[in-house]
Amino acid sequence: MKKKSSVPNRGFRVADQIQRDLTELIARELKDPRVGMVTIQSVEVTPDYAHAKVYFSLLVGDPVQCAEGLNQAAGFLRSGLFKRLHIHTVPTLHFIFDRTTERAADMNALISKAVASRSQNEE
Repeated sequence: MKKKSSVPNRGFRVADQIQRDLTELIARELKDPRVGMVTIQSVEVTPDYAHAKVYFSLLVGDPVQCAEGLNQAAGFLRSGLFKRLHIHTVPTLHFIFDRTTERAADMNALISKAVASRSQNEE
């Protein structure tokens, strides 16, 4: 039988706190030139808090270089999280570029184009 967690939704709350703290750490303390204007989209934490997938988007720059810079700085960011979070295990961070905003913009452009061509055909 699976053990019931003593605090409901703790994993979600820890992921949200990691997201807030990482946003601040990256903006204020990370000095890597490869990392530009990064937005942390979401964080997924494993049930044992050993690993966390951090999904980010990028305003300007190369996503591959930014992901390399963030993954190289993962140890530094993890130590910063350790100072801020009061949990026994601070997860190992894995940064993944999230293309959701790009896909949404592309879909929006396609929809606008289809609506414009439809209105031209009706006239």
